[in-house]
Amino acid sequence: MTEAATERAMLERAMRRALSLAARGPATGDNPQVGCVLLNSAGSVVAEGWHRGVGTAHAEVDALSHLPEIDGHPDARGLTAVVTLEPCNHTGRTGPCSVALITAGIAKVYYASSDPGPLESGGAERLREAGVEVAGGILEAEAEEFQHAWLVSARYRRPYVTVKWASTLDGRAAAADGTSQWITGDAARARVHEQRAASDAILIGTGTALADDPALTARGDAGELLEHQPAAVVVGDRALPATARLHGHPGGLIALPGHDLGAVMTALFGRGIRRLYVEGGPTLESALIEAELVDEYAIYLAPALLGGDRLAVGDIGVASMPDIRELDIRSVERLGKDLLITARPVEKEH
Repeated sequence: MTEAATERAMLERAMRRALSLAARGPATGDNPQVGCVLLNSAGSVVAEGWHRGVGTAHAEVDALSHLPEIDGHPDARGLTAVVTLEPCNHTGRTGPCSVALITAGIAKVYYASSDPGPLESGGAERLREAGVEVAGGILEAEAEEFQHAWLVSARYRRPYVTVKWASTLDGRAAAADGTSQWITGDAARARVHEQRAASDAILIGTGTALADDPALTARGDAGELLEHQPAAVVVGDRALPATARLHGHPGGLIALPGHDLGAVMTALFGRGIRRLYVEGGPTLESALIEAELVDEYAIYLAPALLGGDRLAVGDIGVASMPDIRELDIRSVERLGKDLLITARPVEKEH
């Protein structure tokens, strides 16, 4: 093996370790999951860190904190930092990681994905200007898939939108009389609660809120509230009655008037919501699909037939076959008697 190949293999091992560290951090909230590994000149790990949540040290600073200090600063002279995301160049709740690495004396920085944030990006260039050797793209595909939802949210400055519905094999979400509980079984409903808990907020329309009076909580098998509760978001102009269960939602209630979905996304992003789970019924979900605001689909299919016109999805603006909305199926999972199909929109060629 050549020297270059040996170094590449070392960096990829370190990056995989950094990705495993990143996964320890919270997946919800407005911060990305980031891991960092510090290597010495022999390629051995001397320190590592990860981001533990809002207001805590970023992964690079966390890793540096495990090194001895000189003159009140971590001593990283000559070390290499391997980070899952380009070090930030922004002062927010904490200072810029790029500056922390420069001050500590880091000699080289390798990262997987570039930071798409307009405020946070630029760390690589700042490091180069300070004489640090910098390179990106180490295991970039793996890192981008790991941080897919956050990266999409950061690029488009809106939440990553997952639309969920449960239907029969003939695409019906309710019977002729409007009843829909329960199309799917216990295992599928348990997975929905897991997906709720992995989201920052759940979005429904006022029609669903008034018709169903949902709780929109994330619960475990015994009915207990899970540790993380997403906020409940209701969009539309009709007011909820004072008796609506959502007024007491443990994650808080956000009521957004109007029907401008772009404005809704902007408002939610401004509130720090990065992962949005939509359970809003056919009207809202069809509007989101038509507006091309859906990033992922969680489609629960029950092996049953209902017939009728209570479709899971209504008009999405497809007039003829050239306008068809193609999907990329990412996974198919058996949940008891039901199926969960996870899919993402196929990007159109321009």
